[in-house]
Amino acid sequence: MKIVIASDAFKGCMSSNEVNNNIEKGIKNALQDAEIVKIPLADGGEGTVKALIEGCGGEYIEVMVRDPLMRKVKAQYGILADQTAVIEIAECVGLTLLSETERNPLFTTTYGVGEMIKDAINKGSRNFIIGIGGSATNDCGMGMLEALGYEFFDAKRNKLKGIGKSLNLVKYMDDSKKEEKLTECKFSVLCDVNNPLYGENGAAYVYAKQKGADDNVIAYLDKGLRNFASFVDKTMSKDIKNLAGAGAAGGLGGGLSAFLKGELLSGIEVIFKQLEIEKVVKDANYIVTGEGKIDIQSVMGKVLTGIGKLGKQYNIPVIGICGSLGAGIDKLHEMGISAMFSIINSPLDLETAMDKKNAGKLLEATVREIFMLIDTITKKNLSH
Repeated sequence: MKIVIASDAFKGCMSSNEVNNNIEKGIKNALQDAEIVKIPLADGGEGTVKALIEGCGGEYIEVMVRDPLMRKVKAQYGILADQTAVIEIAECVGLTLLSETERNPLFTTTYGVGEMIKDAINKGSRNFIIGIGGSATNDCGMGMLEALGYEFFDAKRNKLKGIGKSLNLVKYMDDSKKEEKLTECKFSVLCDVNNPLYGENGAAYVYAKQKGADDNVIAYLDKGLRNFASFVDKTMSKDIKNLAGAGAAGGLGGGLSAFLKGELLSGIEVIFKQLEIEKVVKDANYIVTGEGKIDIQSVMGKVLTGIGKLGKQYNIPVIGICGSLGAGIDKLHEMGISAMFSIINSPLDLETAMDKKNAGKLLEATVREIFMLIDTITKKNLSH
């Protein structure tokens, strides 16, 4: 029996690899002779670099860059065997890098993303995969572009900082000092949201509150995104205002598309292609996948959706494992997830449930019971 284990991380608890390893232990306790293939996965956010480095081969690169408030921070990205650079923007501009009191998207910047891109260019990379989840920013990529040599000015030709507050002031641009090798580069941008740049479903109104903005700041940022989109349209003849995904990461999706010709793509689809996962799963008897919480958001281009589609395509049962099951999961059955299970087997407080050691044991035990049942049913069917 061939079983493919391909889970996302249980965020804040276990990495994709740790989840996969505990699932393997559970299966082995029930089916000692099973052939098991493990594939670490991510959807373009946290864990993307690790999934691709370990799945495709490559190396980790450490670099000192600027965090959302321009402080120096050590960040990590990956370079695959074919010299493709893989960057998670949360490494340098992630919301978790700031305390609650530091969060204010008027003053945060994507400058560090530009520094990481520049470092990879200097190391020979020309192809980029950039996961843009989890940012603390709303600058439409102005900070990133500033680090890459672009300069932006207000109506009086005063140079502007690459922060959210500047978006509403942009009137002129000078790209004569931009990194010259950018024209040789190709950017695949992984995003798991399809928000437009501005408006009620745009970057500011949907995401800025969690980044520290109040209602007044949100309105100002939205106005700035409108101005920046208009500026891009007038000066570059590029319309990003309604581009699906332009609002991801505070407009960084739009900035990457407009200035670096970035292609906005489904994160999980790109990862599947890079890992050639279809070749691995098509002859499997079962696929086991999962994430920390399975709910309605799991339907929106996440790992479970992608795995479910593959299971459905090849008529392979797919088992979803998670810490907790939320509302709206019935849709996942239609998308190829055969059954879903929570690992929680008794009342637990969140801290205990999120403890890595406890969660690992619960995960292993749950999977063991699932495959004990599968083994019993299989043997019974074979005996008839």
